[in-house]
Amino acid sequence: MENLQTSSVINMKIGICDTTFARYDMASAAINEIKQHVGNNKIIRRTVPGVKDLPVACKKLIEEEGCEVVMALGMPGPEVMDKTCAHEASTGLIQAQLMTNTHILEVFVHEDEGVDEKDLKFLADNRAREHAQNLVKMFFKKGALEKEAGMGMREGHPDKGPL
Repeated sequence: MENLQTSSVINMKIGICDTTFARYDMASAAINEIKQHVGNNKIIRRTVPGVKDLPVACKKLIEEEGCEVVMALGMPGPEVMDKTCAHEASTGLIQAQLMTNTHILEVFVHEDEGVDEKDLKFLADNRAREHAQNLVKMFFKKGALEKEAGMGMREGHPDKGPL
């Protein structure tokens, strides 16, 4: 990623919310990535048990901690019930965004996305970092995402490319 250190936004509060259910510490990867590009901001991390706990935790980061953007990181399991819970959590995250008028970047990695545990670990780390880069682009490098519009970008997987 190009140098994104240039910024008109300083001293921003960034919320990071993850779960104990996840099998990889995606929050640490996201925090590391953000600090590499915009280290002068306050990052507030909260950890909850599972993905269904993310919406209220993210909303509290916004309303009670003053976060201006939040990342919600989770790793739903492979079962049908896990996918249902992930869908419900995603719906809750959308509702929390609308209620607070604040972006919450959902970063979910389903356990059955990886071909094996090594691949799953790589995917979780890569997706967390690429979404953290998106956060940096959204708030610290105005216009950067517009240059990537229609380019078939994929977080965690190889990009598909434009048509």
